[in-house]
Amino acid sequence: MNSPSNDTATPDAPRRARGRPRKTDDERDDGNRRQALLQAAARLFRQQGFAATSTRDIAAAAGMRSGSPFYHFENKEALLAGVMREGMQSALRRQAAAMGSAVAAGAMNGRALGARDCLRVLVRSHFEVLLGPDSDFIPVMLYEWRSLSEAQRSEVNRLKADYEAAWVPVLQALHASGELRGDPGLTRLMLFGALNWSVQWYDPGRKATLDDLTQTALLLFLKDPT
Repeated sequence: MNSPSNDTATPDAPRRARGRPRKTDDERDDGNRRQALLQAAARLFRQQGFAATSTRDIAAAAGMRSGSPFYHFENKEALLAGVMREGMQSALRRQAAAMGSAVAAGAMNGRALGARDCLRVLVRSHFEVLLGPDSDFIPVMLYEWRSLSEAQRSEVNRLKADYEAAWVPVLQALHASGELRGDPGLTRLMLFGALNWSVQWYDPGRKATLDDLTQTALLLFLKDPT
């Protein structure tokens, strides 16, 4: 038998919610377990697809018990949205770091970063996000987009808009200088389409580096400097 509780609630005391209290974001990330869960989910969603991957699969890949994911995410759909959010937030950080490093390097050499150089940095950084280490997150976003709810898509779209915002003035400047081959808006769409498709065909064994991919992409969309 269960022993009676010593805590007797008064009539005016608020009723406590049953079950384990919901964890804060900091508590969810104890020991980086939440991050390990996101990484395992991203890898499996990319390899097997969202529909074919169970939370049990993800828990096992992260070295957790089968019910552990639900301490961090309400359900598998919430975990998918978490993977996409993490992917876009990481992409934003990496893009900002790449641009900051390029600007600093240019300043050390006594020159400002031109629009052509900026586009090179943005394209190279995007290839790193798509094809470099820990690169499962963005491909999952590209190919499992329809599995999100309307609210989840809206949230990820805001991050995506923030990411692409850095490209808009660069493409506009290149168009104004006559270096861009097409309309800035259409070029942005086609540029992301071309770069993102590389996750389907890129093979490091072909000896093509990310710098090689970057140079080829620039040749497609930019005119030769005069």
